[in-house]
Amino acid sequence: MKRSKLTIENTKGKKLNAFIELPANQKPNFYAIFAHCFTCTSSLSAVKNISRTLTNYGFGVVRFDFTGLGRSEGEFAESHFSANVSDLIAVSNYIGKHYEAPSLLVGHSLGGAAVLTAAAKLDTVKAVATIGAPATVTHVTHLFSHGIEEVKDKGEVEINIGGRPFKINQDFVDDFSKTDLPTIVKNLRKPLLIMHSPTDSVVNIKNAEQIYHNAHHPKSFVTLDNADHLLLKSEDSNYAGNVIGTWVQRYFPIQKKEVLKTNGEQLVGYLNLVEDNFTTKIQTQNHNMIADEPASIGGDDFGPSPYEYLNAALIACTTMTLKMYAQRKNWDLQEVYVYVTYAKKQSDDLGIVSDTSTYVDFFTKKLKLIGNLDEKQRERLKEIASRCPVHKTLSNKAYFDTTLVN
Repeated sequence: MKRSKLTIENTKGKKLNAFIELPANQKPNFYAIFAHCFTCTSSLSAVKNISRTLTNYGFGVVRFDFTGLGRSEGEFAESHFSANVSDLIAVSNYIGKHYEAPSLLVGHSLGGAAVLTAAAKLDTVKAVATIGAPATVTHVTHLFSHGIEEVKDKGEVEINIGGRPFKINQDFVDDFSKTDLPTIVKNLRKPLLIMHSPTDSVVNIKNAEQIYHNAHHPKSFVTLDNADHLLLKSEDSNYAGNVIGTWVQRYFPIQKKEVLKTNGEQLVGYLNLVEDNFTTKIQTQNHNMIADEPASIGGDDFGPSPYEYLNAALIACTTMTLKMYAQRKNWDLQEVYVYVTYAKKQSDDLGIVSDTSTYVDFFTKKLKLIGNLDEKQRERLKEIASRCPVHKTLSNKAYFDTTLVN
């Protein structure tokens, strides 16, 4: 998964702070926009977790700060509901121009009401998911009800929401009564997933019931048991992301994966030097993988490094060999952990005489064997671990035949 920063200008010329998260292969099948909750930002852990989880389902996900919040320009008083919807449409237009028009909108709390409203205005949106959304836009006004009367007298006042100060004015207050969300939901006619916690103390579960009642099929409801309104526990937000990613596949065309042909060999690897930096696609007859270099040496860290794959081959071969041997001996080996590290080390430090180099390839292999085994059995399994085919290959001199093909 790769994250890039975006700056998107809204219809009033304000610059919105945004991030786009891409799948590991950097080639999204579809795009989605995430709208955060009232007074929140796109940096809320739930927003990041859900966005990143959706990249595992082939989505490129844009999360952004509404006007006057986070690192976006403007004042909070300009971040009324209509402005939120306008920001959503501006972001959608930007992504459509520079990438591909978003087809999924996801909204949290008041952001859920915003994506429902925006979806009704965006033909490219094919599905909508809400999390802890209110059934009416005016629901949120209870959070600043203590300042409404004062606004009438002073025109602009500073209020406190969740321990943070915000300035509001009469336009800000009035705007929340302009949107008829129940009617918008009734007329939406797009697949809708409603997620809500029955213990939500900020937006009562009754709101989910009302949204579901107003919506037309296809509509789905998933309860977020024991979750708080902000989904502060990562297991809750990751779960929500996985549910959305699975649910939406019903309504999106299945994308055929581009498969590299092995041309009769065991594996094939492919690197586009212009587009992909070091990120290399690897394909077997039935499986695909991605290899990369860590960021510390100029890579994007989208997959294991070549030597990590080498270590992985040694680990996999070791565990499988120990399993087969223990089963054949009818020994009580229940679990195996194999820890491997590769390094270049000086031969003198290891007491190794080398005619070719002062540095040699060195693997550290540690075994953790779980089961009812005596010391003799454990020592024997240690010996067998060094006899797996990959271990033998690495410890022997290998020969190569490299040719050019058209």
